[in-house]
Amino acid sequence: MHLIPFLLVGLVAGWLSGLFMKGRGFGFFGDILIGILGAFVGSFIFGALGLEAYGFIANVLMAVVGAVALLALARLLSGKKKG
Repeated sequence: MHLIPFLLVGLVAGWLSGLFMKGRGFGFFGDILIGILGAFVGSFIFGALGLEAYGFIANVLMAVVGAVALLALARLLSGKKKG
């Protein structure tokens, strides 16, 4: 994947995961970072399940799944309750 689409997937996935997890987000660059890391985690999760993602929407979905998993793990480890 080229850099611009990769960053766009990261931004969208980070923003969506913040909405799903009822968070305030981490700012523009933080959301991109969470989305990019989520893409790696989502890729691992999908691969472990024998699934593959083709196309922009599928890649965003995979990254969102990974980013939500990362945010849930971070909240679990921090011991903080939401909202």
